[in-house]
Amino acid sequence: MCMNVPEIKVIYGDSDPLFDLVKAMTKSEKRNFKLYAKRIQKKGDDKLLFVQLFDVLDKMNEYEEPLVLKKIKVKKGSQLANLKRHLYKQVMTSLRLIHISKNIDIQIREQIDFARILYGKGLYRQSLRLLEKIKEIASKHHQDILHLEIVEFQKLIEERHITRSRSIKNKMENLVSESERRAEVNLSACTLSNLKIDIHGHYIKYGHVKNSKDTEIVQLIFDNALNKIQRENMSFFERVYFEQSKVWYHYILLNFPLCYRAAANWVRLFDDNPKIKAEDPDLYMRGIYYVLTCLFYMNSYDRFIEYYEKLEEFVSQHKKELKELSQMLAFLYLNNTKLNKYYLEGDFEAGVATVPYILENLKKYKLLLDTHRILVFYYKISYMYVGAEKYDQALDYLNAIINLKAGHLRGDIQCYARLMRLLIHYEKGHYDFISYEVDAVQRFMEKTEAFSQLPRAILRFLKQLIKTPVADHKRMFEVFKKELEILKEDYYEKRSFWYLDMLMWVESRLRGVPLKVVMQEQLRK
Repeated sequence: MCMNVPEIKVIYGDSDPLFDLVKAMTKSEKRNFKLYAKRIQKKGDDKLLFVQLFDVLDKMNEYEEPLVLKKIKVKKGSQLANLKRHLYKQVMTSLRLIHISKNIDIQIREQIDFARILYGKGLYRQSLRLLEKIKEIASKHHQDILHLEIVEFQKLIEERHITRSRSIKNKMENLVSESERRAEVNLSACTLSNLKIDIHGHYIKYGHVKNSKDTEIVQLIFDNALNKIQRENMSFFERVYFEQSKVWYHYILLNFPLCYRAAANWVRLFDDNPKIKAEDPDLYMRGIYYVLTCLFYMNSYDRFIEYYEKLEEFVSQHKKELKELSQMLAFLYLNNTKLNKYYLEGDFEAGVATVPYILENLKKYKLLLDTHRILVFYYKISYMYVGAEKYDQALDYLNAIINLKAGHLRGDIQCYARLMRLLIHYEKGHYDFISYEVDAVQRFMEKTEAFSQLPRAILRFLKQLIKTPVADHKRMFEVFKKELEILKEDYYEKRSFWYLDMLMWVESRLRGVPLKVVMQEQLRK
């Protein structure tokens, strides 16, 4: 495999949590931790032991306990475990001090803690005044769970003490009514988030529908649940969860126009609430990403560009404010979408030009990215190289996917990677390799049991092709093109053509023009 292609590693189980935490810290967070540690260090003391441990972990590339024990003079076992536990707590305390100004929910929780301290001191009137003030903030920022917690704390104080609130007309009745409403909102939001998770979980387990029977099952499971939702007087996040549920439902059913509509509604909710958009940029960017995914599958180029520019502008305007996880998601959504854009435009050279930047960031965010997301990038990168007719580089990325020891993780991508590799070897004239490999690909497909007609049709075609004299290949391509045109009209074959648009490749072979020419002509239609 080419040395420029990073190996995909599947991590089984967790690595050391403390080491991962230290490695996830930014330079400014590490600097703040050192300042925080100095404040709690007694004058004249040597460097605190937990700070020494922090320095050792910070300099490591991989966690090695024997090296830690060599550098830090502690005994293996409970002494080291206690020291690590103490360091973890101190790091989290320092991080909380930094992030409290950036997270409205942390700020509200801090004020609730202050109210509890005041109450514990017997200053329950002060506690009530503080709770009333932060309740308005929680309401304004749609922090529904914290809003309910505040109301319940207010009720507890009013119940146990004679306060001046009781003399205010309807004060207690309003508090009880507010408690009931908050409970309803949270129950509804919980129900909707559960539904969203159920639908998403169904997709992870079964993928898109593959036939009419699958469609009936999905509709039977989720139609009733969606129709039972009371849509009147929904809170902000109730509406978001409802639209998310519809996005996944229609995505599973391959109904991309309705999926797009739900995702666009999701984005619109945030556009109408700028404060929440600033507080939860991840959920907003995710909404735009699903809009872009639907528009890509719908081949709706103009609207795709409109939302792509919207995402790009948002990331550009808020880049300095985004936390590391949000920065990773921004990279993920923007660059996945950028590769889709180049695919739609048939501009594979531009796609290839972005590869060094993508690899650099895959390395940067390696602790935050899962194997599935790296597989998707590698597959799209390989497609860019195929379109640019740089077959050796494409093979490097396809081999990285195929050689991954991860069972059937993203078996669909692993299948299409194998098929694309066969097509490349056909382009290079390696018929002996195809003859040897085609049976292995078929065995892989049979094990996964998750593939539609197109992959099987491609495999049958290649088997026949390599047994046919080269002079007759054009005639076979013409016959296969007709088969593909019929297959592409099948509703349940849509997904397969997105992964590997064999029809365009056959067209490029018949006309003797590069694949990008066919795709660019498609865009102009």
